[in-house]
Amino acid sequence: MAKKDFKSVDDYIASQPEAAQGILGRVRSAIRAALPEAEEMISYTIPAYKLQNGRVLYFAAWKHHYSLYPAGERLVAAFKEELAPYEVGKGTIRFPLSQSVPANLIRKIAKFRAKEVPERKKGKAVALKKR
Repeated sequence: MAKKDFKSVDDYIASQPEAAQGILGRVRSAIRAALPEAEEMISYTIPAYKLQNGRVLYFAAWKHHYSLYPAGERLVAAFKEELAPYEVGKGTIRFPLSQSVPANLIRKIAKFRAKEVPERKKGKAVALKKR
């Protein structure tokens, strides 16, 4: 996928191969169901979801998979068993385009991240005060 200046998540999904568009739509729906109050945007040329405390979750399409970002150590540990069938790399969870979308898992990950973001920001603020 060539980098483009997408104006919306609709534009991003429409730019993907037809076979991936429905899958990405289901990923988007799962995130929106978990985070109905989140602002949907394009950030770093990919779809992102932002709450008051910051960006919660991103997704991106690739040739053979789609990914969710970020996937820190706490998230991966919390969903260790459910993530076992998927490739998990540094900060990334990869889901094959050839498999059905694990919408329930994606909703749970989005909710986990929504709780994690303010905790991380609070921890960073405390660390800065100690300096």
